Amino acid sequence: MPRMLDVSEDVRAEIGDAEADRLLIGDNAPGSYDCTSCRTPGDSEQERTSTVLFVGDETAVLAFAHATCIPSQVVQVAEEQLQGAVRSITGGEAPEGLSPEQAVLGVTSGLVLIDDELHPALVVEPTGAIARPGTDGSRGDEFLQLLREQGFHPAAGMDQVPAVLHGWSILLAMGRLHAVLQPGTGGGAPVAWWQAHAPLQVTEGWRTAANKSQTVLVYAAPAGTIGQQPREDLLRDALDKAAADGLLVAAAMPLAGT
Repeated sequence: MPRMLDVSEDVRAEIGDAEADRLLIGDNAPGSYDCTSCRTPGDSEQERTSTVLFVGDETAVLAFAHATCIPSQVVQVAEEQLQGAVRSITGGEAPEGLSPEQAVLGVTSGLVLIDDELHPALVVEPTGAIARPGTDGSRGDEFLQLLREQGFHPAAGMDQVPAVLHGWSILLAMGRLHAVLQPGTGGGAPVAWWQAHAPLQVTEGWRTAANKSQTVLVYAAPAGTIGQQPREDLLRDALDKAAADGLLVAAAMPLAGT
């Protein structure tokens, strides 16, 4: 049965037209899988699914993700990390121990209600534990600590708008989400902290709220905390729980673009 797969041009270029076509008609694609972004089950026969190709120096491994989590893309990974993760990836899991530069960040857009006003929000959740650059990961997941050092604040609850994180911004162009920008080193031009492989569509309501407030609320949680939520009320419940468990940081960022 044909699968509802998205195969980006970059992925097609890496795997070849013949393999891409086999995937699209269902020959080599799984029916069910564990999303490499949010780690929850997916079904390529029932929902749009992204092909994500992890590429090392000599090894390349194809994984799958909900298209609502991340777009189809090629992710460069150190060869030694891929070699140690081949079994888990081919079983549907994301590679373990990716360095912060190589981790795939899943970004979900939604509206959150605070004081009877709808605010545009982005929820960021990485594919796995994030180690501090230059370390071996033995200290555990340091994603939240790294963000706190960048100026994000712990979110004790979802009843207050988080403080503005100066120097950061959300790049929206032609109604689509392109990137989360952070200050450049030494006061240079902003650089992408997260960049969409292909611009992500946002809802009309999200775009309207963003243009009205000119601010986007960004929430971040460790891998496996939020997961893929099909409705905004369930996303809010997951954010509430993450905040209550001390696993959520947040910041407000000005909108760049329209």
